[in-house]
Amino acid sequence: MQPLKPLADLVTPPLQQQFVRRARLPEHKTDLWQIKSGVVCSMTWTSEGELVCLGYWEAGDIVGHGLSRVQPYELHCLTDVVISSYPHHEWSQLTDALVHRQQQTEELLSIIHLNPLSHKLWQLLVWLSQKFGRDVENGRLLDLPLTHQHLAQTLGTNRVTVTTILQRLEAEGKIHRQQRRLVVTRHSSY
Repeated sequence: MQPLKPLADLVTPPLQQQFVRRARLPEHKTDLWQIKSGVVCSMTWTSEGELVCLGYWEAGDIVGHGLSRVQPYELHCLTDVVISSYPHHEWSQLTDALVHRQQQTEELLSIIHLNPLSHKLWQLLVWLSQKFGRDVENGRLLDLPLTHQHLAQTLGTNRVTVTTILQRLEAEGKIHRQQRRLVVTRHSSY
């Protein structure tokens, strides 16, 4: 009789895949992915064809078509991304990450419902800088390749309005640019 193998030997390590910036993650209803590195944006679009950002996800976060009932639904890589694949029968391993995802979703939803739009955009920048930023001399560098259009799609407005508000925030000293990236300044109240 052969000795029993330890449980760790019976668990298959998750399959890792790499995707380049601007790639779309494949549509798998039975798999969830845990992001190992990089940033992913979940999105849909309106009946008028306007893109709507549903969330921004980073290393440790869980994404996948099985988490959404929104149609259409796509996952786009904002940076190069490495993910681990978890088939449906392994989803129970992801409980902590799924709770974190729900908390992130509710934070973003609370920001999207703020008024006026300038306050909404400001709070989005603060949230993004806390989630994806890194400390620099005078604040938090938003080290993410977001365009004004991405921000507009997240807030349900247009690019021109976002550009105007960003210029105002820059004039007020709440943000500044560092090598084509935004910095949310420390002396601003977040």
